[in-house]
Amino acid sequence: MLKVSDRAILMPESPIRKLAPVAQKAENSGIHIHYLNIGQPDISSPKKAMDSIRNHNIETLSYAPSDGFKSYREKLSQYYFNQNIHLSPEDIIVTAGGSEALAFAISCACDPGDEVIIPEPYYANYLGFGVATGVNVIPLPCSINQEFALPSSDIISSLVTTNTKAIVLCNPGNPTGRLYNDQELEQIRSIALNHDLYVISDEVYREFTYDGKKHTSILTLKGLGQHGILIDSVSKRYSLCGARIGLIASKNKNIMAAAMKFAQARLSPPTLAQIVSEAAIDTDDSYFTEVKNEYENRRNFMVDRLNRISGVKCPKPSGAFYCIAELPIDDSNDFCQWILKEFNHKGETIMMAPGNGFYSDPKLGLNQVRLAYVLDIDHLDRAINCLEIGLQQYESK
Repeated sequence: MLKVSDRAILMPESPIRKLAPVAQKAENSGIHIHYLNIGQPDISSPKKAMDSIRNHNIETLSYAPSDGFKSYREKLSQYYFNQNIHLSPEDIIVTAGGSEALAFAISCACDPGDEVIIPEPYYANYLGFGVATGVNVIPLPCSINQEFALPSSDIISSLVTTNTKAIVLCNPGNPTGRLYNDQELEQIRSIALNHDLYVISDEVYREFTYDGKKHTSILTLKGLGQHGILIDSVSKRYSLCGARIGLIASKNKNIMAAAMKFAQARLSPPTLAQIVSEAAIDTDDSYFTEVKNEYENRRNFMVDRLNRISGVKCPKPSGAFYCIAELPIDDSNDFCQWILKEFNHKGETIMMAPGNGFYSDPKLGLNQVRLAYVLDIDHLDRAINCLEIGLQQYESK
């Protein structure tokens, strides 16, 4: 009898996308959906990036080099230099999104059966990358009551075994919006050096930090030159999610040589999307000032509104554009389906990502949801109204 692989069976569903068919059915019936489940910004892509498509005279859309166009990598090198991150073009490989970069990094750092430690809750696809590569994800529990701060060095070190090869960070964090401070990063630096571990740092939300706080890249920490592996993407920075352009970068030549073999195996990153991404680097700083201010205002509005709902707890994130909210419910999967299928307020409802999909143990996070403040404040207000009224009806049903 034909069967699919065990690996395919173990591959987790995306909590971010799995309810899309339910939402589509509601839309087809005339319900307006406020999509807060997915990090798809409503911010316009930079004009310079979009003009590069309109004005480019391409006669043949050909393959790109496996590591990406040199002109793009040279501009990336200068971008990072301006961020006090010293990378040569040869230290950078362009990938088909940050997701491919993460898969490359885990595959280069680990063999099947090895372990990576990841602060939990974590971006749901990290577990998927682990399953796909045969690498075991070891969760490092972080509590909503401590605003998802890293636990002590002793607790982190207790998870390290002879099979541990890397620590994976998302900074600022998805799904929590946590921006790790200097003390937390020093903990990671010290543990990585003491146990000879890689640090794979997903920094795609670098530009989006709030309350005057600054992002610190793992590649700027003393002594991590051979340990640090940077993951980045244009998706969020320039609101170019559909370009599917990311990168893996490291000063470790062995890691980059290995990553190049994976890059060659998949041929090349997309040519047209690299043209757009290269042009985006020339975006004026004013773009980021405006976007960052917009996200900070949205964060302040949404977190305040959420915490005014009876029984809801939502710590204020310091980065990215996500938050985890604890709701007065027992099963966020059921609630997120119910509010799409059986509820509407004035012809509207809300789509959220069930919280347990961001944990290794599906019994955790059942009273939590992830919300992305990627809509303007008027739409956020209407969305949170739906959530508040929906909770009242759900509790009394």
